[in-house]
Amino acid sequence: MTLIISVGVLLAFALVIFCTVKWWNLPNIGVTPVPLFTFIAILFTSGLDVGLIMFPLAFDFPLYADVATEPAYGFTNPLALEFGFWGFLIWAFYFLTAFYFCVIEPRVKFFEIGIVKFINNLVIITTCAFTGALFLIYMPYYIAEVGDGESILPAFYIICFLVILIAAYSSTDIKYVRVLSVGSTFLFIALILGMWLHAGMGLGEFASTAGNIGGYFANIHKFVLPLTDYHEFYLFWWFAWSIMIGQFTSRFVGGLKTWQLLAALLIFPSIPLATWFSVLYFYHLNAIPTAGLVNWSMTIVGILFVINSFDSLIRLYTDNLNLSAERFGKLPYVLGNAIGLFALTLAFQSQWLQIQWVGTVVIGLYITCLGYILFYKRREVMSITTSPEENTLDFHRIDRVH
Repeated sequence: MTLIISVGVLLAFALVIFCTVKWWNLPNIGVTPVPLFTFIAILFTSGLDVGLIMFPLAFDFPLYADVATEPAYGFTNPLALEFGFWGFLIWAFYFLTAFYFCVIEPRVKFFEIGIVKFINNLVIITTCAFTGALFLIYMPYYIAEVGDGESILPAFYIICFLVILIAAYSSTDIKYVRVLSVGSTFLFIALILGMWLHAGMGLGEFASTAGNIGGYFANIHKFVLPLTDYHEFYLFWWFAWSIMIGQFTSRFVGGLKTWQLLAALLIFPSIPLATWFSVLYFYHLNAIPTAGLVNWSMTIVGILFVINSFDSLIRLYTDNLNLSAERFGKLPYVLGNAIGLFALTLAFQSQWLQIQWVGTVVIGLYITCLGYILFYKRREVMSITTSPEENTLDFHRIDRVH
């Protein structure tokens, strides 16, 4: 598996460099463009989940600090490692797929080929259910105040179903994407500020803690290929999400030139990530407890991130398969998606489905798509000079789409 992910990562970064150089100043315009802040909010909240909120403090920092058990982490500090697993360079995957679906796919139509369309939507649905299964499995750790912190209680099944139900309902109208994403972003910022104040963290202490992130940039080359099995898992997870998140967010790109789109995806999501991880790392270093209101606040924001992720994935596969609310009616659409995904979530609860398998399929789609372009669509792709003509920079179009 290490060879597969290494090939996939190197191919993806090579394509990022090629697309950026080839189409440096090409304006990227999606079918329903939105202003930059809204676009970044949609990208940030759709492309991340509750793991961002709960994993660092509960699992990751202690793991990265234990270099006796895992010497591979010894070259830098836990904060730099956490940022490297979630931030900056890794967002180039989303740039590549967002650019492809915004500019190239309308000319190539590779993902409209029958077998490719089937595989792509199978990846979306299984990843959606896999995400739900992880949410359910780790919920006792997220909501430690309920139960014994290990067992999955009936209440957790209810919460999981309600999360999927809300996401299915919000996916019935695209206007909810903007409200949900922007609202979740502001709540995430409020969570950061609230935990900052709760920790009694001054600006000097924040600057001192955040300075540890420099360990990532000083060793950025070491994060390209897998450091450990856990890092490999993260890379496969990013690949598993990359095509569907790029396909979903590409429709909202609002006229950024290619180099600006790359810079926006590398920098803007990394700023709140760096701030968030720095605050959490301060909690870790000083053993500050999070029980009570702090933990519940983290849980609520994490659940909102899960709803955002489910919303984008449900909207994507229902659009691809023409399973719209307009076609079947809102109630059958919402209940059908909620019940179906919850059933799959329960089926995947045993974790027999490995994200590494899904990521491998996605890497296969990357390679197949590249081969298809080289053999059949090379001339059309190399002659691209603009976004599709039907895509105009109209920020009010999203208000007219449902």
